Parts: sequence; C-alpha cells; structure tokens
Amino acid sequence: MNNQADIEELVVPRFLNYVRYDTESSRHVEKTPSTPGQWELAKALRDELLNIGVCDVKITDHCYVIARLPPSPGKENKPSIGFLAHLDTAGDVSGKDVKPQYVQNYDGGIIRLADGLCLDPAKEPGLAEQKGKAIIHTDGSTLLGADDKAGIAEIMAAVEFVTCKSVTHGPVEIIFTPDEETGKGLPEFPLEEIRSTACYTLDGGAMGEIETECFNAWKADVEFKGKVIHIGAARGILANAALMAASFALMLPRSESPEATDGYYGYYCPMEISGNLENAALEVFLRDFDANDMKRRLEALDTFAKTVEAQFPGGRVIVKTQPQYYNMKSKIDEKPDVLEYLKKAMNNAGVEWRLKPIRGGTDGSRLTELGTPTPNIFTGGRNFHSRLEWVSVDEMCAACKVIIELIRLWGE
Repeated sequence: MNNQADIEELVVPRFLNYVRYDTESSRHVEKTPSTPGQWELAKALRDELLNIGVCDVKITDHCYVIARLPPSPGKENKPSIGFLAHLDTAGDVSGKDVKPQYVQNYDGGIIRLADGLCLDPAKEPGLAEQKGKAIIHTDGSTLLGADDKAGIAEIMAAVEFVTCKSVTHGPVEIIFTPDEETGKGLPEFPLEEIRSTACYTLDGGAMGEIETECFNAWKADVEFKGKVIHIGAARGILANAALMAASFALMLPRSESPEATDGYYGYYCPMEISGNLENAALEVFLRDFDANDMKRRLEALDTFAKTVEAQFPGGRVIVKTQPQYYNMKSKIDEKPDVLEYLKKAMNNAGVEWRLKPIRGGTDGSRLTELGTPTPNIFTGGRNFHSRLEWVSVDEMCAACKVIIELIRLWGE
C-alpha cells in the first residue's frame, strides 16, 4: 500500500499552509464568491496544480477551480471521475489569523486552549484514540478550517502522489468551490464543463465515514412589519416588530432544535434576528431527511406567522422560503457502482467503512441533484465550525489513500 511517510509529507504542509488563508464566507453577500480571500486560495491552488504537472487548470469568473488530470496511455476511454472540496470556512467563528497547532506525538492529555477552552479526551473518544499519534488543532482563538481545507489538502496530496508515482489512471477532475458554507447550492457552477461520471466530496468527519444521504435544506426569511407610535402613547396601538420577531422565534419548538436532535431527526434553527419597532427580520434554517416532514415544517412557519399577527393587531408577518439543497440518497441509489467503488477503495486502503447520514449538506448534495452522483468521504476532522476544531493526521493520510485507490480502481 502507499507509503504513509510519503503521503504525510505531501498532506500536512499543505494543510498548515491552506488554513492560514482567510476564506470565511458571508451569508450577507449575494455575489459568488462572497469574500476576497477565497480568490487568493483559488489562485494559489491553480498555481500549485500547474507546478505538479496538472496542465489543464482554470478558475471561472465565480471562483470555481476546475482541473483535469489527463488519463494514462491506453486509459482514455475509462470513465472520468471527480474529487470536490470547498474553499470557504464557516462564518460562525472567525477564520482570520488561524494559528494551527501541530502536535506530532499527542500524549493523550487535556489540551489547554485560549479563553479557558480545552480539548478533553474524556469527552471526545475520537481524540483519546489519537494518543501517540499526530494531530493538528486550533489554538482556541479561531476555528481551524479543517472544514474543508483538510479535504483540499487530501485531494492535492493524492493528485501529486498519483503523478509522481505514475499510478495508472483514467481521466480525473479536481474541483474546488466557493461559498459552500452559505448553503447557496452551487448557484454559478458551470455544470456544462463537468465531464465526470461520478464525483466524491472530501468534506466528512471521522475515519471510515461514508455519507450518501443528507438533509433536505430550506431557508426562511421572515419579515415583521410593525405599527409604530410614540411609546408613551402606545397602549392599544403599538405593534412592536422587534417583539414580533422574538415571539416568532420562541414558537420554534425547542425539542426540534439542533441542540436537541441527532441521527435522523430534523430541526428548525434561527440563524439571525434583527430589527426595531417598525421593521424586524428573522432568518431560519429548516432541515429534515424526510420530504414530507419538511413540508410540515414549512407549513408550521405559516401557522406561526398567523399566530403572531393575531397577537399583535396591526402588525404583519411575511414568510419567504427557498430550498438550499435536497437529500441525495435516491439519486446515489440509482447508480450503485459509485458507492461500490468507494467501499472497495476503503477496503483496499485498510479503512473500515460505515454509512452515516450527514446532518447538513455538501456541494455534492447539489451536484448529485444536478445529475452527477457525489457521495461524501471522511477527512479526519472534528468539531467543525468551532474553536475546538481538530484533525487527525493519520486519518488525513487514510483519506488520501482512499482517493488514490478510487483513481486506480476507476482506471482499471
């Protein structure tokens, strides 16, 4: 099997470099990409791909990096496969001035971080399993960016390994996308340029995880129109838009929130609230694996709106909903060979695989919907979107080996 030291040397320095790019995306900017730092990383990746011998590389007007590794002689008619990761990091926690902490021989103890935070192996079995191994973690002042720069580093390392070691392969596409964390769903993606029969995202968590199903995702923008008068003369007249928004948010069932659910249970999540007496706004994310349950959730928002209007005479509530992505399971099930190749690649790489639903989504969810089945593969990262984020170096290397095996298997 592939040499662990060789792969580690290819993936770790890349990851430590990529996380220093500030690519935090913004939900409040409509254009793609939403932030300039994503351009900087995209251009660096383009140059790096060219330097390792991938000659067909382009960046689109909307910051999608698309590269093609030409097939080995005699493999021109093999199916093209793609590998996908995203450039941006989540805006929930700062991704600026990331200071990655590379621990080459973790002692298994508590890791003290900034602001009184700590990584405690007693609370994280996955961390306890890394004793004696290498990990990379945040210093606690920012997120780390393993979501999804670990995926980018793994794809890049695997591609360099394939080119340097002359691994026989068919056509391979490499795709890096902006603004995945904003849930925009590939709005400007040049689908007509993609040649791959199947694609694989590198955007998962612990080693061995295969994700072929995800949430159906919707966003609701709720507007509140108040009725304003001097608050000293407000009795029986004022309809306070700020209070209307708060009342609506409190109607979202706490038993169906992200912090109260796991597994296949969906949720409502208020993401942002703002306003004043006259106008207020609430952004809500809705998630569910089942389409019928999502329909119930969307209908519930209309019921909450009518209830708030009844409580605040003269006020108005306007609910605007839009889909972000859909559960990819049925589309992937239509092409079972895509998953079978992945299982075989994991077996060949010595990785014990298991199927796990994504409590979220990836750009692969949308790409699957558009016709290219795209299951998700582990990256080795944990505690995404938080100041406690960390990644296992062994698991990053394992992900690289899986990519290399997929490239080899599809080229047979």
